[in-house]
Amino acid sequence: MTDPFRALGRRDLLLLAGAGVAGAALPGRLHAQAPRVLVIASGQDFPNLDPHTATGYAPAFFMRNVYDPLLRISGNPPRPVPGLARSWDGSADGMTHEFHLDPAARFHSGAPVTAEDVVYSFARALRLAKGNSWMLRGILTPGGLDAVDPATVRITLAAPFAAFLQVLPWFPVVEKAAVEAHLGEDDGQSWLMTQTAGSGPFALQQARPGALYRFVRAPTAWQGGGGNLDGVIWRIAREGATERLLLQRGEIHVALDLTSEDMDALKGAPGVVRVIEPEYRTFTIKMNTRRGPLADINMRRAISHALDYDALRDTAGYADLMVGPLPLGILGHDPDLAVPRHDPDAARAHLARTATPEGGISLKIVYSANLEQQRRYALVLLDSLRALNITLEIQPMRWPEMVAACASPDTLPDFFPVYQTANYGDPDNFAYAAYHSASNGNWQNPVFADPEVDRLIEAGRTETDIDARKAIYGNFQRKVVADAPDLFGVQERRKLGLRDAVRGHVFTPVAANAIECWPLSLV
Repeated sequence: MTDPFRALGRRDLLLLAGAGVAGAALPGRLHAQAPRVLVIASGQDFPNLDPHTATGYAPAFFMRNVYDPLLRISGNPPRPVPGLARSWDGSADGMTHEFHLDPAARFHSGAPVTAEDVVYSFARALRLAKGNSWMLRGILTPGGLDAVDPATVRITLAAPFAAFLQVLPWFPVVEKAAVEAHLGEDDGQSWLMTQTAGSGPFALQQARPGALYRFVRAPTAWQGGGGNLDGVIWRIAREGATERLLLQRGEIHVALDLTSEDMDALKGAPGVVRVIEPEYRTFTIKMNTRRGPLADINMRRAISHALDYDALRDTAGYADLMVGPLPLGILGHDPDLAVPRHDPDAARAHLARTATPEGGISLKIVYSANLEQQRRYALVLLDSLRALNITLEIQPMRWPEMVAACASPDTLPDFFPVYQTANYGDPDNFAYAAYHSASNGNWQNPVFADPEVDRLIEAGRTETDIDARKAIYGNFQRKVVADAPDLFGVQERRKLGLRDAVRGHVFTPVAANAIECWPLSLV
């Protein structure tokens, strides 16, 4: 592999050397042997470093590698495995769970991880009501958290939740003493925007927003069964084609944002391993249901029937068309659901019921500047809207700017493309994040709100009988399709590119692009 440090200055190399990592070495004249540093290319920057407020796949990567949860998810199919908790048990009714912490667990400060830290972290996440807190909203309250002793945490749920163990990997534990020493006036959020308080296998050593983030193996790393990495570099590449070229030239080890054409071009490339795997990952184009022309349900239905779905699928490559708001194959998904397909007559009939029956309007879609595939989907929409005499402005944006635009209906564009990747393999993952009104203001569901949809989602997440859950999610899907808040697009296969020097990678179909680096090695 080409030297990953080629583009780095001597100061950067010295910073890596000074990280206190046992056995770390520098390339070239600075040292005879380079450290084993995995280089990952991504188009996503980190919006902030607070594990209880940030969301997206870049923050998910950060959580998985800098912090520890009670349980992790591993394997295919995915299953809960020990994290901070080396063992756990639950009551017969699923309402009470006890977690027994690994006595070896240490924060990067050297302090042991205790039950008080766990209780504090869950309480903080619930209190802030940001980030991944939606996963336990209405399920857990601070009163249900108890530090039985320094090594035992008891969690008593306020309502049943079939996916409880599956969501625990997305609640990282922070060091209570470190955060409380920097509470300020916002519960430590300002401090954790740029600082860390974790116990994960890697520590953040340098942050250069918009360019790269450098992680080193934490001197306190306590996790067993790891690989041989001394560090990891998260390198920002603004285009997927750039990631492919970097991978082919051996300047990176992992490319995360590749298109189907990129994967085809990499077939047979020396030293490259392609990963093309099915997972619960949907692509939808959300519409601004609160402001502008798309607040009219007839306009949304007109556009839903105008969209050329076959062109969308052809553009996607390794993908299937979505059938409604839930991914294919997940519990409760209805493969026979009646969903809009390309129907020019139906499109014109719905348009005739709007305030602009002849079209003549201009709409706007934004897309993540590094994701070429999203731009191509936008072009399909542009071509489809011409039949309705509607023009489309297509604007690239950086991911943090896109997230900020979701804060209000006034700043949200008419169309907002979203990849929704499963953090846990349950319909609640998609239903609550993407369609419950409590998610409004976030990128998963900026503006859509319907009381009946909320009621169905809440019933589905607290019902434990499988047949009853399927019935609830059947009603949920029909109601969402009737409201037409989204253009239901495609379910892409995950496409990753790896150098063959990377060993120990096991594909897991949840958050597959937020790679857990601890098990990996370089040879």
